[in-house]
Amino acid sequence: MDWYEEDVKAAVAERQSCPYEPKTIFYGSSSIRLWSKLYEDFEEFKPVNLGFGGSTLAACIWFFDRIVSPVRHPKTFLLYAGDNDLGDGRHPEEVLIFFREFMIKLREHYPQIPFYYISIKPSVSRIEIIDSIKQTNSLIEEEIHRRTGNDYFINIYDKMIGNNGKPIATLFQDDGLHLNRDGYMVWREIILNECLLERKQ
Repeated sequence: MDWYEEDVKAAVAERQSCPYEPKTIFYGSSSIRLWSKLYEDFEEFKPVNLGFGGSTLAACIWFFDRIVSPVRHPKTFLLYAGDNDLGDGRHPEEVLIFFREFMIKLREHYPQIPFYYISIKPSVSRIEIIDSIKQTNSLIEEEIHRRTGNDYFINIYDKMIGNNGKPIATLFQDDGLHLNRDGYMVWREIILNECLLERKQ
């Protein structure tokens, strides 16, 4: 886990420099970390961006106490992770196991707050593992539906697939992996409609 250190330090600094007590935690990999307008997009929900680049679900568990747990009274938690697990060669069933372990860690600290898992995106650069992405999303969605807690699945996958069944290239940066502003606007609309607006206090 040592190679995450610089990004983890940056995530900790992000939390510490937040000018308010965060109410909405965004946690996970670089798709969260690189959301440059996240604070603007969700301003009224007092978000904090605790993403760190390259993170897997295992890394999200490992660094949870250090990065996230000092946030004392969040109202909502959103996670994007699992993408890099598959990119590293993990099988969908392995990703599900790590997801279950993450949920144990999350509920140790925040037993009641609404939790939203953002589905793994279909990306141009990982088209060769698209079937694994779909299978992992299905496994985690089924797992969430079986749970009796305040847990929800946000499907961003379908809105990022074109009529040809392939990822919509115009939603990505040149690397075909990370989102551009258009991609983030798709995510923003889905997250607001399915998650935050209905829980606005």
